[in-house]
Amino acid sequence: MNKWNKLDKKNMVKLLLSEDKTVLTELQQAAYKVKNREVGNKVFYRGIIEFSNICSKNCYYCGIRKGNQQVKRFRMQPQEILECAEFAWKQNYGSLVLQSGERTDSEFVDFVEDILLRIKKMSNNELGITLSLGEQSEETYRRWFQAGAHRYLLRIETSNSQLYRTLHPQDHDFDYRFECLKILAKLGYQVGTGVMIGLPGQTAEMLADDIIFFQENDIDMIGMGPYIPHKQTPLASQAKNWNKQKQLQLGLKMIALARLYLQDVNIAATTALQALHPEGREFGLQAGANVIMPNITHTKYRDSYKLYDGKPCTNENARMCRVCLEGRIGKIGEEIGYNMWGDSPHFKKKQKQERKDA
Repeated sequence: MNKWNKLDKKNMVKLLLSEDKTVLTELQQAAYKVKNREVGNKVFYRGIIEFSNICSKNCYYCGIRKGNQQVKRFRMQPQEILECAEFAWKQNYGSLVLQSGERTDSEFVDFVEDILLRIKKMSNNELGITLSLGEQSEETYRRWFQAGAHRYLLRIETSNSQLYRTLHPQDHDFDYRFECLKILAKLGYQVGTGVMIGLPGQTAEMLADDIIFFQENDIDMIGMGPYIPHKQTPLASQAKNWNKQKQLQLGLKMIALARLYLQDVNIAATTALQALHPEGREFGLQAGANVIMPNITHTKYRDSYKLYDGKPCTNENARMCRVCLEGRIGKIGEEIGYNMWGDSPHFKKKQKQERKDA
């Protein structure tokens, strides 16, 4: 039997701690083979629109946290969001992501619902839509699903409740965030989550547990990236041993291990990888990722939506980003899945099984 099929927590911890370049190369090559077998060599685009940095949360690691008084707050106008969505549609991206700071007030909920309906109408229902808007009530999730969103990314940041408490104020509820994942699945969303990799106080055992958590909770999509400090946050002062190269390698190991352990889920090569190395996202694809999120937010807003320092592509407009990414992806022999929603094969298999059981 292939040794990569025998992964358990002990093996994952060993690989996460390993600095043997030969072993790490073999790990990524094995993950790439599984990717090609389970999800193919197509890279699916999710044009991301970061439409507001107004946030009610005060997470200790995030640059747009409520307590950061140095951030210039913004919310894009509906027409601006629609212009970005129309760009994605006309460029055959297939899908987009609507992301913002977390809010739960009725004005925000209504605003998002209206935007969803307008995007669906504008694109003749051809654009797939992922939301990444944090913790909400079941009723809000239901309204947004009915308005046209069908995927939801809610990063849990760590599956370890003790570590979670070191990253958030006391009024942040780990149990409710976990509960939200269950609510989203119940409502029919493709459910995505993820963690930060290389956090202060995080161990290899915790990271291995994160991957096991994804499987135990039947997650369809993974969006995780290396932790990169933001100087205007409390957590940055604890990241004294932070090392760019180590963070990059740890991020790639986690992608590869997630691919080997979870097999048929969608995994994003996040922008944080590119912040650590100019070819970071390509490395992520070669380690087993199959989703890229090109930024299609209006350039004038991008400097104000920095979750971490050194975020790349803040001065590139959406068209420049498209050309750049197309060249990068072609160079490594991957194919872009234009005009495709690129839904999670894991989710599709679950749907098929449910129909069979019905």
